[in-house]
Amino acid sequence: MTLLYLVRHGQTPWTVSGQHTSYTDLDLTPQGEEQAKALRSKLDPSEFGLVLTSPRTRARHTAELAGFTDYEVTDDLQEWNYGDYEGKTSLEIREKYHPGWRLWFNGVPNGETADQVRERLSRVVRRVRESGVDKAICFGHGHASRVLALCWLDFPLIFGQAFPVEVASLSILGREKESWAVLRWNS
Repeated sequence: MTLLYLVRHGQTPWTVSGQHTSYTDLDLTPQGEEQAKALRSKLDPSEFGLVLTSPRTRARHTAELAGFTDYEVTDDLQEWNYGDYEGKTSLEIREKYHPGWRLWFNGVPNGETADQVRERLSRVVRRVRESGVDKAICFGHGHASRVLALCWLDFPLIFGQAFPVEVASLSILGREKESWAVLRWNS
């Protein structure tokens, strides 16, 4: 059985402000760099047979600062495309565009649908499960990491609201006896 480690990128200017960030290619703040370096004490790159990262600078830089320099970039790990809501905060979206808006229930105009996000992150799950390695690791983003976990568990995406992912956090997915399971979340 392969264990799947999920790492969300370190802090960026927009994680501080709460702006939705998908295709905008931001780098880490100095604090985000320190968070990524702190992951070195929790992770040994030599233990991972498969290392995947989103193409975004913030994810690749987090991987590198955590000691992972030999990785494969995959578009499947990109953040949920927020379309017209890119760069906007949830509060701003609710006040100006859609009262009561929640990504998990309402989606985004001119961005990805939940089904599209599920489809590409399900490909990552299949790739990891079929890899035959003991440990795989994915460096990615907040909402995409939640969807990846839900695909691992075969849960409906609306459950994503119950799985917040902190910056520079480490989560582990695997099995508990015969069931797919979350073994650690946001450590």
